[in-house]
Amino acid sequence: MVKKKHSLHETSTTVIVDDEADVTPNEEDKVFTNLSQTLAEIRKETGVIGYILRSNTSATIDLKEPEKIVEYALFSSQVLDSSREISELFKLDAIESVLIEGKETKALCMDIDGIKISIFMERNADHTDILKRVSP
Repeated sequence: MVKKKHSLHETSTTVIVDDEADVTPNEEDKVFTNLSQTLAEIRKETGVIGYILRSNTSATIDLKEPEKIVEYALFSSQVLDSSREISELFKLDAIESVLIEGKETKALCMDIDGIKISIFMERNADHTDILKRVSP
């Protein structure tokens, strides 16, 4: 019996808006842009491995090891989800930041107005300075 191969072709339409004046940035976009600029400056510092910044509509990723984006993204997501669950389980207020330290690296994760931030750094980097610069 011979099996038939089936192929599925999808077509999509791309819409490009040239007139930026028609698009009004909302408050989340402003916060995202400001955080993106702050994180780009922090990324230049010694000991900072990179960061992931994501909102409901946008994401920015800047890592020294781009081949590990998936691992960093999964880790970041799990830390933020777990901290939220722990907060609910123990009836804590909203958690402002979470610091996870390993043998060689650490991660600072935050949720600011629905925008999720994860900053990855070497263990000896000063996370308190970074936290002050990113916090509202």
